Amino acid sequence: MIIGLTGSIATGKSTVSRMLKQKGYPIVDADEISRMVVEPGTPVLRRIAEVFGPDVLLPDGSLNREKLGSIIFNDGGKRQMLNEIIHPAVRKEMIRQKEEWLDKGANTVIMDIPLLFESKLQSYVDKILVVSATTENQRKRLMARNGFSAEEADARINSQLPVQEKEKGADAVIDNNGTVEETEKQLNELLVKWNAVV
Repeated sequence: MIIGLTGSIATGKSTVSRMLKQKGYPIVDADEISRMVVEPGTPVLRRIAEVFGPDVLLPDGSLNREKLGSIIFNDGGKRQMLNEIIHPAVRKEMIRQKEEWLDKGANTVIMDIPLLFESKLQSYVDKILVVSATTENQRKRLMARNGFSAEEADARINSQLPVQEKEKGADAVIDNNGTVEETEKQLNELLVKWNAVV
């Protein structure tokens, strides 16, 4: 079984992903792969510098994430351009890793894909698990974790599909507004229900 794990910014998806990893589930992490495909010297990073200008590179040749983030965050067209450069490379590597786990005999593979719905990757997985939190909690967590102002936090929350929309497309939702223990209890019950063996 391939489980697609998703959520929205600061809903706690990474917490659930860590829990699954600790339980021994193989994880294909789209964010990790996104970082990998833009390492210095990669064709993807060269293309980003061509499109967005040399300012998006740091002196050591690595990606200046803050600079690129400031260019794309408030500009849907530029964000789309960036996605068109990065996403094909990420998808290819995600599929390669998933196949590798299955070849090694894994029964359940977790595909941790923050933008599963936005990128229309539902067909990559058998079940979709959405980690959810209220907008208020997302805002509080972003302000505490990243030192954002309320406005900055809201801009990031609003740049994604609302988590309530994601819930509609989910096979199951974990409510992550409570304690870590409550979240883990929901996860354990779900894994049993889905018969998702490691």
